[in-house]
Amino acid sequence: MSHRELSVLMVALFVTSLVTGIVTADPPRPGTEGNGLTENESATLWSRDADSYINQEEYQQRYGENRTAMHQLANGTDITFTRPPETAATWTRNDFGDIGAGGADTSVHPPHADLEDGVFIEDAHATVFAAQPSTRGHLESGDTPLYIAPNGTMRGFVDYRVRVPNGSSSGNMTIEWSLTEHEIEEVRLKKDSETIRTQDGSHTPALDYQIEDDWSANLTLEAEIHTRLKKTTRINHGDETDVEVTYQTESLTVSDGIDVEIYDLSMSAYNAEYPNGDAGVAMFQSRPWQGYTLTEDGDARVRGIWRFYTARNTNWDRLVRSGRTSSTAVESDAIPVYVHAYPSRIGPRAEPVRDGPEIIDTWGTDRPSPVETLGENINIDIVNQSYTTTYGVAVRAETVDRDALQVGGIVRGVNASIVEPDAGSERNLRRSNLTAEVLQQNESQATLRIELRDNETGVPIVLSDTGRQYPIGGTTRNGYITVAEQRVETNACGVAIVTIDEPGIYTARYHPGSWLGHNPAYVSETATARWHPLGTIDGWFAFIVEVGWQLIPFFVMFYAGQRLLRMLGPEDIFQRNP
Repeated sequence: MSHRELSVLMVALFVTSLVTGIVTADPPRPGTEGNGLTENESATLWSRDADSYINQEEYQQRYGENRTAMHQLANGTDITFTRPPETAATWTRNDFGDIGAGGADTSVHPPHADLEDGVFIEDAHATVFAAQPSTRGHLESGDTPLYIAPNGTMRGFVDYRVRVPNGSSSGNMTIEWSLTEHEIEEVRLKKDSETIRTQDGSHTPALDYQIEDDWSANLTLEAEIHTRLKKTTRINHGDETDVEVTYQTESLTVSDGIDVEIYDLSMSAYNAEYPNGDAGVAMFQSRPWQGYTLTEDGDARVRGIWRFYTARNTNWDRLVRSGRTSSTAVESDAIPVYVHAYPSRIGPRAEPVRDGPEIIDTWGTDRPSPVETLGENINIDIVNQSYTTTYGVAVRAETVDRDALQVGGIVRGVNASIVEPDAGSERNLRRSNLTAEVLQQNESQATLRIELRDNETGVPIVLSDTGRQYPIGGTTRNGYITVAEQRVETNACGVAIVTIDEPGIYTARYHPGSWLGHNPAYVSETATARWHPLGTIDGWFAFIVEVGWQLIPFFVMFYAGQRLLRMLGPEDIFQRNP
């Protein structure tokens, strides 16, 4: 078996032996490591830990100290957020400084590292630690993209060991090897095949990047490792010794890449003003986004279906220290933490809840639940059935400051630039004029004529026009009228005819299509019509005839009764004067 095959086998055995440890490893106890966070903040980080709750008394006995209320809550469940928190990046940035290389004869690496061997350089790797700000999106099974901000930092860990050959002696010749120098010469960050950042070699590089005008990319951390060995050959001739010194060098390139989506957010905005002075606002973006504020003070806000939690990358729970003859697994001193976005069962919300904006429409793509993508020990309110991504949200509010509109993304620090759609952002929202009258009637049914027109111009409002398209969502929504439990649409003249067969008062209501898909658009309107058979002369005549027919049996009975009394009773009963 070759030396390289032996190294690969040893690493595979150690990775296998560590699987159970990686899954069950516990993160640092809140308050024991600061890393720029308070105890409350660090308690919210560990959504992937086992929520084995212990009460305050047991905790005090076990650790000799009390804990905060947030720490106690996080001990029994996972904490979620309405906006992407900064805590994950703060922890990762500070904890990254605790990771250390192993020296010339020891390589330190996470179990998932892609190890490379050369002639003298062995167990070499460059492994991505974290790219932040970023958010892992849980969209559906098999679709969990890592969204990164256009401006951020890639952190990585590079290490290796140098195999110095053993000396040898044969006859009068002796060979000795020694290591003269070794270093990481250069570290590079590549976007696809293009180098976008270079810096001097380091075991813990942190490379800032700026990426523009890209939707997705592969970010690759690449390191160039160099070593130089001295070979001394001595040949003993008895009375003298020949010494020959040569140097052998080796360079090895190692790399690690991650697929990312560049989260450079821009939003299409649509605006409308209701006849009573209320404002309508709609935002659309074909990627997940968090929500938007409607006023300068930020009190009135709307958020979509996405919520957030933080969790560590368990690939870094353990590190392997590989030497020439053995490898040892140790707990990692540095653990990266990421923000995760998921669709919440709470759904879209407007704040303040009672007297804040009213959500009038949401739209997006239908997707199955991503619950299978969470992994173990994640206890959150994720949707457990199919859901609709809130790529678009429209609201109605009493007050909207258009200059203060701010859209927040699912990646921390990324706010959207608002752009005007090609068709314009303003929607003309007007009142409609709906009338309803009895056109024809008889004793059994009536025909209602319903007419719908623009209240300002008098132009007919046509609801049966199938050529009008909803510009954002892609579906037709032309509106309709309901009356007598029927749903009708007006024709080219703005008229609809409805037949009813039950007397009563009928209310026709106009349900307009969304103002997002119509310009001009309209608000709802009602009209009332009354029908009863006695409302016409023919109705009265039919009523009298019907009543007459109904009374004939009574007249017959009355006449028969009189005749019977004349036949059986005293005659003076009928002849007596009063």
